[in-house]
Amino acid sequence: MTGLFEDLRWRGLVHQVTDSEALPKLLEQDHLTAYIGFDPTAASLHVGSLLQICNLRRLQAAGHRPLALVGGGTGMIGDPSGKSDERTLLTPAQLEENRSAIAAQLGRFLDFGAGGALMVDNAEWLATVPLLEFLRDVGKLFGVNEMVRKESVRLRLEQREQGISYTEFSYMLLQAWDFLQLYDRYGCRLQLGGSDQWGNITEGVDLIRRRREVQAFGLTSPLVVKADGSKFGKTESGNVWLDPACTSPYEFFQFWLRTADSDVGTYLRFFTFLDRPAIQDLDAETSDHPERREAQRVLARDVTTLVHGAEEAARAERAASVLFTDEVASLDAATLAAGLADAPATSISSAELASGLTLVEALVRTGLAASKGEARRQIDGGGVYLNNHRQPEDRSLGRGDALHGRFVMLRRGKRQHVLLIEP
Repeated sequence: MTGLFEDLRWRGLVHQVTDSEALPKLLEQDHLTAYIGFDPTAASLHVGSLLQICNLRRLQAAGHRPLALVGGGTGMIGDPSGKSDERTLLTPAQLEENRSAIAAQLGRFLDFGAGGALMVDNAEWLATVPLLEFLRDVGKLFGVNEMVRKESVRLRLEQREQGISYTEFSYMLLQAWDFLQLYDRYGCRLQLGGSDQWGNITEGVDLIRRRREVQAFGLTSPLVVKADGSKFGKTESGNVWLDPACTSPYEFFQFWLRTADSDVGTYLRFFTFLDRPAIQDLDAETSDHPERREAQRVLARDVTTLVHGAEEAARAERAASVLFTDEVASLDAATLAAGLADAPATSISSAELASGLTLVEALVRTGLAASKGEARRQIDGGGVYLNNHRQPEDRSLGRGDALHGRFVMLRRGKRQHVLLIEP
């Protein structure tokens, strides 16, 4: 366990810590149980949650016991941290469906075998504690003056039109109660989270001190943002999810592969388990030969392997390498569809394709050529490709040109367009 805290600090994963002298020693000399909470607000976690999952994994690798708290109770309320608007309340059925899906996801990252990681649902105590008992035993220990100074609450109160409901205002008490319950039941003394959770975490640390006269600890990591200040984990199509049904392994791989040079070193430290010399070598490679994008390839390969497995990572990497070669026909339908998702597309019927649509007509139809004359000149000049094969002359297209019966890839120079064949 030697050097865990130093490794976290070197990776940039230490933003705030409640006791910067005692906690590093405990992480090196003791066996701690540490927790992070995941509220089931969706049926999948996204890459924004991956940093904290990796932190739990690092702790387990160092000999500590991670505890993943799936918030079946707090999920009914909604955490106001980092949110400018009230969350939409989910039904109990939706929460249970999401909770089960997230629990299954977490099982891929941590070892929950005998003596290993723990997975707990805070509905066990939040759904059963009587309201008056909670207000008397817990609420009495929290001063409203102190609560409104916490950033998660203060920012909402400054927005006069929106403000904050009493429901979300109470979230801080519930999270603090979670920490106390986890200490009583499992001896948990460390809570991890993003920097936006600092106020909630310190309230839990203080509650354990008051009620049990024991020192507990909090450790936050910085919120992940891009070097330009924009939000991490978003694309034009929305969140990047860990569930392959929501974000395909190919799209997931491409998300990391497109990382800017200014961000790739940070992401290698945050999201991979490469050691310091390996990351420093990649830093030097990015500095000396940025055009090779070797660090981005390693990042995409390692994180996709972590989330989806080595086989899916290899398939995604191969798809990225062959999508613009004549081997594109070897890709499976799902990977090809993901690879072409961002390409301009025109839908035509299978009957129209079979009726004698010519290559020239398809180029005009898709806007790759302004006229039939221009299309013929491009073909004669060797600049037109069909499914990445250069086309020497005009010809009729047919069903046999549709990859997996659905995709006809047209390319003129560097411009690409896809004919989507509808049944």
